[in-house]
Amino acid sequence: MLVLNQKQIKKLIPLRKIKEVIDWVERAFYDYENKNIQMPPKTYLYFNEYNGDLRIMPAFSPKLKMAGTKIVNVHPQNHKKGLSTVGAVIVLNDIENGLPLVLLDGIYLTGLRTGAAGAVATKCLARKEARTLGVVGAGQQAIYQIAAITKVRNIKEIFVFDIHREAVKKLAEILNKEKIKIKNAALEEAVKQDILVTTTPSRKPFIKKEWILPGTHINAIGADAVRKEEIDPQILKRGKIVIDDWAQASHAGEINVPLKKGIIQKKDIYASLGEIVAKKKLGRKNAQEITIFDSTGLAIQDLYAASLVYWKAKRKGIGKQISLS
Repeated sequence: MLVLNQKQIKKLIPLRKIKEVIDWVERAFYDYENKNIQMPPKTYLYFNEYNGDLRIMPAFSPKLKMAGTKIVNVHPQNHKKGLSTVGAVIVLNDIENGLPLVLLDGIYLTGLRTGAAGAVATKCLARKEARTLGVVGAGQQAIYQIAAITKVRNIKEIFVFDIHREAVKKLAEILNKEKIKIKNAALEEAVKQDILVTTTPSRKPFIKKEWILPGTHINAIGADAVRKEEIDPQILKRGKIVIDDWAQASHAGEINVPLKKGIIQKKDIYASLGEIVAKKKLGRKNAQEITIFDSTGLAIQDLYAASLVYWKAKRKGIGKQISLS
């Protein structure tokens, strides 16, 4: 079995080359919509007394001839211990004999593939003339969302808000290395942009409906577990909702709380992102629409991104071979 650590994966796909992952994630949504993938719903284990959870995410692609499983944990309080709040590993298996082919660090890959999904949604739903990007939450995911979205739209200004102002400063230092400039913004200023990305762990809506301007596209990234939500449900009522997957989004996405409260219903969901990628439904229809992508993160994204890394590593001879026997 090949083992690839985060440093090696970054060498194979540096952040500046995230467009490669965007292309593969777009293929993943296309194949999933066309029934060329097996993907059971994400399974959660909740460690309530430790304020954390573990998520198991399997998928199989006959086209790739590859199966994969990601095990990811989310422990928001880890930062107090100097640890990452999100940890992950991905295993790819040979479908002919079931044996593991590669074990990959999943933290960087999760960032890449989530950013890539945001970019695919932006490509499908944001106005082509969108030039400004607002980001709420300056954590790790903000890095990938910004890097990816700037690959699919000609963004001129980026406004970032975080309740921890030092986080914005740190984000700016990271993105400066990628020649991407951001501005430290107030919350309302960050929201009132052509494209809005929310990447917080909030369990209470804080994006106000009156801040959302006609024509805005929203990537709602932060809500990925039960009871999480970031945006006023009335924004969902006003906008065109696009989800990554019904089973996951209804359980743990931005729509999960409004659905349970009866504010919205399944009929209010316009489409899945796969339907739009596969051109079974139109994306944006006019410049005034408010569009919302509810991203929960799918195992197919991990499978396709990890497969890309694996094949690159094999070609370049990167990684360490170990025996499990």
